[in-house]
Amino acid sequence: MTRRMSPETRTVTVLVGVVVTMGALAWAAVPFYDWFCRVTGFGGTTQVAESAPDQVLDEVVRVRFDANVDKDMEWTFRPMQTSMELKIGEPGLAFYEAVNNSDVAITGTASYNVAPEVSGYYFDKIECFCFTEQTLQPGERIEMPVSFFVDPDLVKDRDAGWVRDITLSYTFHRTQPKQAALDAAPAGNVN
Repeated sequence: MTRRMSPETRTVTVLVGVVVTMGALAWAAVPFYDWFCRVTGFGGTTQVAESAPDQVLDEVVRVRFDANVDKDMEWTFRPMQTSMELKIGEPGLAFYEAVNNSDVAITGTASYNVAPEVSGYYFDKIECFCFTEQTLQPGERIEMPVSFFVDPDLVKDRDAGWVRDITLSYTFHRTQPKQAALDAAPAGNVN
């Protein structure tokens, strides 16, 4: 003899199932979105490559450089060049400067994108300071390189083939909460 669930028990079971499913989907959304952006270049997400291609086209693209810091980041961060012209497929090397203006060590990571967004699939980074966390000691100044190229397949793309100006933009975010940095600072060395 099987026992039937009451309507209240069935409703609670369905609602718990919905909550668990929604929680699982919310948990998976961020890594899935990140993967989707990396694969497709959606939202101006750039690609990562081992090396520049063998093919260099006789067409020039201008890359502009932009830098920003999150409001809680006590750094000065700027590109060391405002723009660079290079042939499509040719490797480029640009530098950014960061200065820690505080009296405590600060660790940060850079988020990045390119504009127009449609060029993200064709903008490849070989090496970049944005691949790892950066820690600057109080008053420290560093120059950080980014090695990149624009994939020659850009010119064949029906939607992106017109792009000849690309803006590479970085925003540095503090990865260690400000209070944790203050707690870790030696006595007498507080903002």
